[in-house]
Amino acid sequence: MTLSVGQLYLQVRDRFRAAGLPTADLDAKILVSTVLGTSVSGLVLSEDTEVEDNSCRDIGIKTELRISGMPVGRILGERDFYGRRFLLNKATLEPRPDTEILIDTVLARTPHDKVSTIWDIGTGSGAIAVTLLAELPFSQMIAIDLSEEALGCAQKNAQLHQVGDRFHPLCADYLSAFRPDLATGPDWIVSNPPYIRKDVLGELDPEVVRHDPVLALDGGESGLDAYVAIVGDAAHLLQTGGQIALEIGYDQGPAVEKQLRHHAFGAIEIIKDLSGNDRVVTARRL
Repeated sequence: MTLSVGQLYLQVRDRFRAAGLPTADLDAKILVSTVLGTSVSGLVLSEDTEVEDNSCRDIGIKTELRISGMPVGRILGERDFYGRRFLLNKATLEPRPDTEILIDTVLARTPHDKVSTIWDIGTGSGAIAVTLLAELPFSQMIAIDLSEEALGCAQKNAQLHQVGDRFHPLCADYLSAFRPDLATGPDWIVSNPPYIRKDVLGELDPEVVRHDPVLALDGGESGLDAYVAIVGDAAHLLQTGGQIALEIGYDQGPAVEKQLRHHAFGAIEIIKDLSGNDRVVTARRL
């Protein structure tokens, strides 16, 4: 039986609801619209259009994968972030909406007509780096990651969003590739580093544990290993007046602030997310 777009969406949505998926409606909209090459809002406009059999089969296969526990972003190989589409691979995290607060924090503190140099540590898919380049047209980005595979994905996203000429990938462990006597440091160091305590990794949502790279999640015994390394090096590498913005776990604000104060950073702010949890710490090198 031939299905219309509207019928197919409802069929997928109902299966997701029956499976108890917490975001069943949204997942169904994203999956169906992406496979059909339309926008989520476009589903309504084309709801009476008949769907070709091969597209129905493809959506059926992807529906089963979602019900089995694979996130929609992994199934489709892409995820929306800050109004843009980002390609993913197995070495990259899916960018989360909460990370958009990090983007907003940097944009609110950076003149958009100023030449800025930004280093993104642990760039992954490049969602943070590419978004900042797109929003700050005079900026230059060094995107750092320990995974060559992740950097390859980030480069594709930089080209996709036409900022590849200002995107400079670097394979390194945090800031280890830079000498502390660097002549001119960056205006910004930004990062969404791994911050999950090792002993609670197994308690994360099974979808995260099975499908996100451990390298991007494991923050060591305290969950703070990355912050200790990044803040310590940033204190020597940022230019005077340069700023740092770090995404944090909901209970890590005081510990990261302590690290920043220990390394003589000033103007420290902790920004909350829409749920009222600490989400981003920003500070300035004095």
